[in-house]
Amino acid sequence: MTRCADMRREAYSYDDIYGEYCTVQRYIDCPPRDTFEYLANIHSLSEWTYSTRDFEPTNVPDLYQGVDMLGVDTKIFMKVVANAKALTVDYHCAWDQGRELWMIYLMRVVPAELVLKRPGSVVLWTNCRHPYYSENPYPQTAPTARKEWVGDMWGIFGAGHSIELNNLKVILEYRHGSRLPVGPNLLLDS
Repeated sequence: MTRCADMRREAYSYDDIYGEYCTVQRYIDCPPRDTFEYLANIHSLSEWTYSTRDFEPTNVPDLYQGVDMLGVDTKIFMKVVANAKALTVDYHCAWDQGRELWMIYLMRVVPAELVLKRPGSVVLWTNCRHPYYSENPYPQTAPTARKEWVGDMWGIFGAGHSIELNNLKVILEYRHGSRLPVGPNLLLDS
């Protein structure tokens, strides 16, 4: 107990918390299965994330290309790796190219009944600070007009992901509470 007490601090720096790993979590009043299915649908990202939009399939099976509004003319490539039994949804993605999907967003849906003794979901989201965040490994694929690199924003990942997770919470709780389908509200061309 003494060792544990010695490790505790009154305040922690941002880097202490989000230096090598960035983990955010939220309780969401929406059934775990619905939460999982929403996260597993790549088109839901256009609703709850800050910047990823317009995903379309590529010629490579299960690989999608979209737009990341964080960077000028930035393509984002993504593959969703979902496990319904484990309630995990991992987004494997990369800016500019789809050959090496090195940015991996790990999402886990935990039945809140198990851990909080109430209905709903607990969503855990972790990113690991891959070495490529420090330097673009594929500069030849980057748009010439873009000066920023996704890794330049690592210092705000915790804050940004917290905002996005709050978006997810609001969307799912509203739809579930209103007895609406929780799937993405896709606007169809008329």
